[in-house]
Amino acid sequence: MARRKTEIFSLSFLDVIACGFGAIVLFYTILSAQAGVQREKRNDDLQAEVDRLEEEVLDGYKNLVVLRNALEGTDEAVPAEGLAERIIDETERLRQQLAEAEQDTLSKREAIERLKQDLKSLEEGNRRLSAGTPDPGKPGTRIKGFVGSGDRQYLTGLKVGGERILILVDVSASMMDDSVVNVIRLRNMPESRRTSAAKWRRTVATVDWLTSQLPAKAKFQAYAFNTQPRALVAGSEGKWLDAGDANALSETLRELRRTVPGDGTSLENAFKAALALSPKPDNIILVTDGLPTQGESPPAVRRTIDGEGRLKLFEKAIGRLPAGVPVNVILLPMEGDPLAPGAFWTLARRTNGALLSPARDWP
Repeated sequence: MARRKTEIFSLSFLDVIACGFGAIVLFYTILSAQAGVQREKRNDDLQAEVDRLEEEVLDGYKNLVVLRNALEGTDEAVPAEGLAERIIDETERLRQQLAEAEQDTLSKREAIERLKQDLKSLEEGNRRLSAGTPDPGKPGTRIKGFVGSGDRQYLTGLKVGGERILILVDVSASMMDDSVVNVIRLRNMPESRRTSAAKWRRTVATVDWLTSQLPAKAKFQAYAFNTQPRALVAGSEGKWLDAGDANALSETLRELRRTVPGDGTSLENAFKAALALSPKPDNIILVTDGLPTQGESPPAVRRTIDGEGRLKLFEKAIGRLPAGVPVNVILLPMEGDPLAPGAFWTLARRTNGALLSPARDWP
């Protein structure tokens, strides 16, 4: 039997080839589809990331706008805050000016009332003089006059004479009243009330009377003192003034009326000022109300001082007096200082002066 001839490229072979090619195509298709799914998934992830970044950028823009608005508001608030502080300062300054103006107005009103009373006293004195002296007579030698209340005259023995007369006026806090309690009360009151205190007005009237008694050809000086002395006529420290100069006398009284009593009393510093005058005075008139409360300088520890301590300060102060000068004392007594009258009387007697403790309605 003859053998069949084998064909290499038969139909079965083509089927095998076709099936293999189809398998490859199918495998490639599957791989491509899988790659597409993975690529789409990566795209979705990237898109989500992009969306997230866009949202962060938008949030950043929003925050930037908020910050910019806040910054602009801060810039506007700083000038507004500064303006508010200036307005508050200006308001406080205006309040202070108003308070000072009211205080000044009150002081002026009180000064006007005092001037009205002085004018009334002068008019009454003028009427009495006109009624009692029809003939004007010869002009007097006094530079300034003094009219007190009442018609009484006092035999004082006070010697307002000499070529160089020094007036020392105590302007410490105790010169406002005779009572310690009232002095403490007045010390905490406004200045206008302190300068209108009855005892202080008596002190001013006393100095007014003294200046009216000065000889026209004499020289004079007037010092106010508490813890430190000062000349009542500004710029005249250590100098003698002409008693015939009405302006100097008026300025002395005007400055004394403006003085507000305060602080303690250093008689030692007052006598040092008298010693510094050249030539030295030949008459000292001291207007005070008691013994000193401190020496040349205040004590290191602030405390109350008893009568014996004040007497020691007084004796130390006497050592500062110019030698051979009479001291005339006008004493307006203070309660709680019983050693003062005897000490000042001894001083007046030792220096050939006089001690006067006047009544409340003098001069």
